Parts: sequence; C-alpha cells; structure tokens
Amino acid sequence: MSLRRSIYKSPAQLRAMIEPGLITAEALAAVRELIRPGVTTLELDAAASRVITGRGARSNFQLVRGYRHTICASVNEQVVHGIPGDRVLEPGDIVSIDAGAEYKGWNGDSAITVIVPDPSRPDVVAERERLSEVTEGSLWAGIASLATAKHLAEIGAAVQDYIEANAPDGGYGILREYVGHGIGRKMHESPSVFNYRVADPGPEIRPGLALAIEPMVVAGDHTTFVEDDDWTVSTVDGSPGSHWEHSVAVHDGGIWVLTAPDGGAAGLAPFGVTPVPIA
Repeated sequence: MSLRRSIYKSPAQLRAMIEPGLITAEALAAVRELIRPGVTTLELDAAASRVITGRGARSNFQLVRGYRHTICASVNEQVVHGIPGDRVLEPGDIVSIDAGAEYKGWNGDSAITVIVPDPSRPDVVAERERLSEVTEGSLWAGIASLATAKHLAEIGAAVQDYIEANAPDGGYGILREYVGHGIGRKMHESPSVFNYRVADPGPEIRPGLALAIEPMVVAGDHTTFVEDDDWTVSTVDGSPGSHWEHSVAVHDGGIWVLTAPDGGAAGLAPFGVTPVPIA
C-alpha cells in the first residue's frame, strides 16, 4: 500500500525552504533591473540563470519536462508560461516574469510584473500599472488571509474580494484554469490554491503548510488559449495580463513569505499583519 505524503511540513523542512526562496527572489530582482526597451526576453532569462546557478541552485522550471529555460516571460496579452526568445521589449509593454529555484532538494517559486516606461502613452502605462498594482495587492490580500484563515478556500475569497473592490469599472478577469499550489520537495504539490471563491472549504490551514499563491489577472475577459508553442497562455480578446506570486510558509509562530527578502513585511503591513521568522 502506498502512503500519500502529508501536505504539512516539519519546522526543519520549512527552514530548508528559506534559501531556495531567497535565491528565487534574487533572480527576479536581477531580471527586474534589466527590463527596458530593446532588451530581449532571452537576455532576461540569462540574467536569472546566472543568479540561480551562481548560488549553487538549479532552475526548477528546467526540471519540468519539455521546458529548457530558467524563467517564463509573458508580454502583454500573454498572461503566463511565455517562453523566452528573441522578442524585443518595447515601450509600454507589461511583462510578467515567473521564476523558481531548487536548492538542496527544496523549491522556491515567485513571479513579478513590470511595465516598461512609455512617456508617449501615459494612459496605456497608467492602465497597465493599475492592473499590476491590483493583481499584486490581491496577492498580498491572499497571503494576509493565511494569518487568520481556517481553511484554504478563504485565500481565494480574499484574492477575489480584493480584485473586485479595486478593479476599475468593467472589472478584471481572473484566470480560472491556472491556479496556485503547494510547494516543497517539488515545485508543484498539492493542494491547489484557487484565486477565486469556491464552495469546497479545502484543507485546514495550520502550521506546516507551504503554498505558492499566484493570482493571474487580465484587463478583459478571463478566457485564454495556449499558443502554438504549446506553452504560452494568452487572452482570447487580446487584453493584457498580470501575474504575481510568492511562496509562503505557515508555521507555529505565524506566516513567513519565503520568496521575499523581508519575509513579506512591507507587503503585509497594509493588512495589519506582521510576518514572523521560522524558528
């Protein structure tokens, strides 16, 4: 009889996830610094690779069958899973970067969205910045809910509530087919973490839970399709998307954002939550 691995981890296992989280954060910081007009998405990929390998880790994206790059780089109507290549970034582009590192058998996973400056189109830039800000805010709302939530479904409700309260007239779309997940020995583990309300309360939130929370939000309709490269997920209506993600641990003392150098202190402050280091 096979035994199913528990979704809850020991304090020692959670501590082992701190370093891959910080490596992931450093890789994304290096990519963020490079994002400007004229840079290719493959150059961004190389920057993340240098950081991850330089710290003795591996890109866990490259451990996914059929994927050979370090990051996913999704531009404009591409929401997630964009493949780095010779695409040149242009003024006004909204760029989502997803990265992860495996270090000593444990994983980190995180994503950011950056808008390329375009002084000639301030209205476009403002609209895309708002989309990114609301998506990032919904991520922190979901993380903050972990401090008091009893069951997993409360995270999705918090994410959706934040988006609905802060989106402009007409609202935003939340991707349905792509959700967050547990993380640990593998980048993708149980349970699924929905970014919207669901009827099933889901697993109990208690110490030992490690999750990758990642709202994926679009300015128009949430319907997407997979492009011919079999990876890139784009909106059917061509509306731009934003993707933000952090890996978070629930432990005996509280919560700690593994992929944020400050443990999530700045992002959680507006919600009245203070992260606690893992003892």
